[in-house]
Amino acid sequence: MINFSEKLHHRWKSNNTLLCVGLDTDLEKIPGSVREEKYPIFSFNKAIIDTTHDLVCAYKPQIAFYSAFGAENQLEMTLQYIRATYPEIPVILDSKRGDIGSTAEMYAIEAFDRYKADAVTVNPYMGGDTLEPFLSRADKGIIVLCKTSNPGSGEIQSILTDDGEEIYKKVAYLSQNRWNLNNNVCLVVGGTYPDELATVRELAPDIPILVPGVGAQGASIKAIVQSGMTDDHAGLIINSSRSVIYASGESDFAEAAGGAAERIRDEINQYR
Repeated sequence: MINFSEKLHHRWKSNNTLLCVGLDTDLEKIPGSVREEKYPIFSFNKAIIDTTHDLVCAYKPQIAFYSAFGAENQLEMTLQYIRATYPEIPVILDSKRGDIGSTAEMYAIEAFDRYKADAVTVNPYMGGDTLEPFLSRADKGIIVLCKTSNPGSGEIQSILTDDGEEIYKKVAYLSQNRWNLNNNVCLVVGGTYPDELATVRELAPDIPILVPGVGAQGASIKAIVQSGMTDDHAGLIINSSRSVIYASGESDFAEAAGGAAERIRDEINQYR
C-alpha cells in the first residue's frame, strides 16, 4: 500500500507542483445554482477537483466547514470521490486534533478509518504522548502545528522555554528528533512568517511543511519558496483555499478555480 509520504513525493515530481488546494467550502458562498442541488457542497467540491486535479500535490478539506452545516456526509463523499477518481492525490484532513490518549485514539479513527484521509493536522499543545495514536499510523501523515499563520500566533508559540528556545522551535526539534520514528511527521508553518519558516527548515531539513497563508492572508510565494524549500526543490505543501475555490461566484466558478490554481502553481515554480 502506498503511504502518504510516497503519494506526496510522487505528486511533487510527477506533476511538478507544490500547490495544495484547501476545500474550505462555505455553503453560503457557493453559487446559488449549486446550492439548489441535493448535495451542494459535494457538487461544488467535485467541480473544483475536476478542474484542478492536475495542478495540485494535495487537497485539504477543513472539517469545520462541513460539521458546521451537518454536512459530514458530503465530506465523506468528497474524499470518496478523490480516492475513486484521482487516487494518486493525497488528502489532508484539517481538523487540528489533540487530546489525551483514549480520546486521541478516537480522533485518529475518525480521520483515518471513518474519513480515510491520508493525513491529518494535529495540535501538540498537550505533549507527545497525545500524538502517539496518530504517529503510530505509519502509513499516514501527521501534520503538527508549529508556527501558525494567524497574527496572534506568537502569544504562545513565541514564548521562550526554560532552555531559551521559542516554543515553535521546540515543536520543530521534537518533530524532527523524537516524534518522527515512522518518517510520517510533517509541520505547519504559516507563510506569513517567512523568517520563522526558514528557521524551521534549518531545524527540520527534510520534513514536509504545510504552508497556509497564500492568497487571502497575503503571504509572499517567493519568500515561502526561498525560505522553506528543501535541497531537492520540494518539501513544501503550499496551501491556497479561498483565492482558488472562490475565484468566481458565478456559474464559471470551476473554470475560474482552475485558472487561479494554475497561476499560483506557476508562480511557485517560478521560484523553485
